Amino acid sequence: MENRYPQKPGLDLLLKQAFFYWNKTLVYQLMFSVIYFAIFFTAFFFFATRYGIWDQQQELIDAFRQGTEAYLAKAAELGKSENSQYFNLAFLGTLVFLYPLNLGLFKIFRKIDLNEKPEIGDLFAGYNGLNFFRYTSYYLFWMVIYLFTFRLVILPLVWVGLTIFVAPMMFFMNKTIFESISLNFKAMKMYFLEILVCVLVAVIFRYIGFAVFFIGGLFTFPFWNAMIYSLYKTIFSEKN
Repeated sequence: MENRYPQKPGLDLLLKQAFFYWNKTLVYQLMFSVIYFAIFFTAFFFFATRYGIWDQQQELIDAFRQGTEAYLAKAAELGKSENSQYFNLAFLGTLVFLYPLNLGLFKIFRKIDLNEKPEIGDLFAGYNGLNFFRYTSYYLFWMVIYLFTFRLVILPLVWVGLTIFVAPMMFFMNKTIFESISLNFKAMKMYFLEILVCVLVAVIFRYIGFAVFFIGGLFTFPFWNAMIYSLYKTIFSEKN
């Protein structure tokens, strides 16, 4: 498959496209968020209880009352405990398990382009057959790099930029992870400003629903995927 880099699109086109896909699929956006947070919080509370995280929080509160030094010492001690490490792994596993849900929205957006009717089952496209292992493996790889560079401030942002189109390229173009990263890098060099502005808008809009009206966050939380799809379909071509 070839990839083309057409004349630079205007930001207004990219933003209008993203909001079009989001608005056209509001029911699926809501379903995405309900499924995502239902699984996320169920897993979080289950593992927090299983590994005694609530007891650890109480210990931290007691230490905080004794002073900052005692609090930091207790936090460092608990962070090294076996239960904390198990909880962190379980939490990471939950995020990895939920990641393929994003691919379902990409499939729904594509159906909108093809004038096909989306179905509820489309949300789970990322879990079909080998897709589940493919995308969970990718996201686990992504998270390991992200967490490894997290304290370096700039590098995590660079990593996000270098991988923003990897999932749709793997899904629609059947590219490997490293082929996708290479093409992503070329796109970033040519469309850096457009991508940066769109990402900032997506991040702000994604969480503004929780800040302004909590329930509204269930609709705005998945908006990130609509923005990525809008950028992807404009920048890349899947033609042979």
